[in-house]
Amino acid sequence: MSWAGPEDSLLSTSLASYLDKKLLVLLRDGRKLLGLLRSFDQFANVVLEGACERVIVGDLYCDIPLGLYVIRGENVVLIGELELNKEELPPHMTLVPEAEIKRAQKAERDATDLKGSMRKRMEFLDFD
Repeated sequence: MSWAGPEDSLLSTSLASYLDKKLLVLLRDGRKLLGLLRSFDQFANVVLEGACERVIVGDLYCDIPLGLYVIRGENVVLIGELELNKEELPPHMTLVPEAEIKRAQKAERDATDLKGSMRKRMEFLDFD
């Protein structure tokens, strides 16, 4: 991998230190991906091996396997290293199957939509 100039050296050294390490990548749309960093480029495009999407709803969570995953750099908000042998979640979190987390996501989304529609209906009361 070659770099264009000295201005790229900070990016290259910071991401290079994460190569072959387990990472958490927070995306612009709010998704959280975990996986081993295998490659990157000067645009912060990254390749994760053994990637999974961690979905959290309340005290429930599920890791949805994605496999080898390429992430475009403009979608990356945050990259952080995780310890390979340490559990990242608090003990009160419960691992559930993918189908159950999808139902919980839908219920949460429906509740948010209902709250928004109720707020719109009550705007005429002008509580401010």
